[in-house]
Amino acid sequence: MKVILNQDVYNLGEEGDVCEVTSGYARNYLIPQGLAALHNKQNVAIFQSRKAAIEKRKEEKRKASLSLKEQIENTEVILKVPSGNNGKLFGSVTNAHVAEELKVLGITLERKKIELPEHSLKMLGTYTAKIKLYGNETADLKVTVKSDKEETVTSAEKKPVKKVEEVEEVKEAEKEEQPVETEVPSEPAEEQE
Repeated sequence: MKVILNQDVYNLGEEGDVCEVTSGYARNYLIPQGLAALHNKQNVAIFQSRKAAIEKRKEEKRKASLSLKEQIENTEVILKVPSGNNGKLFGSVTNAHVAEELKVLGITLERKKIELPEHSLKMLGTYTAKIKLYGNETADLKVTVKSDKEETVTSAEKKPVKKVEEVEEVKEAEKEEQPVETEVPSEPAEEQE
């Protein structure tokens, strides 16, 4: 069955494209959702009259895609997840995790547009994810998976550990520096008669 797309449909086509789909997909999903219209003389005439506006929107989407590509390629996603001593993760990192982290960084993407190597990450390390943009455009995103234990180790290493003798010497020095307070006897109040 031939349909004309009213808007972009992932893995099918762009707005204004004529696509051949199964009749069940068209009748049960595309047409009721308003994503497509039947391919007939009347609808073809309507789309011909809107052709200039559709092409203008496509050009705007291409420009937005290029700016998004630059932004993605200059971004690194760092995910801290629980892992074992051998570097194997407890669970895995999926495209949904990457999409959530990108959202925190201010980049909103659908998770199905993010392709991870082997569909999920199960080891610590640095990976390159492919991001599908408008048309055939793709962007490479650097994804680093770190252990959540590394943060506690590095923060402990940053703080210098003092020996017990050094701590005692500091306490004694503080005691010597403190001024000694003496009580001044107050004068007895005069008795009133």
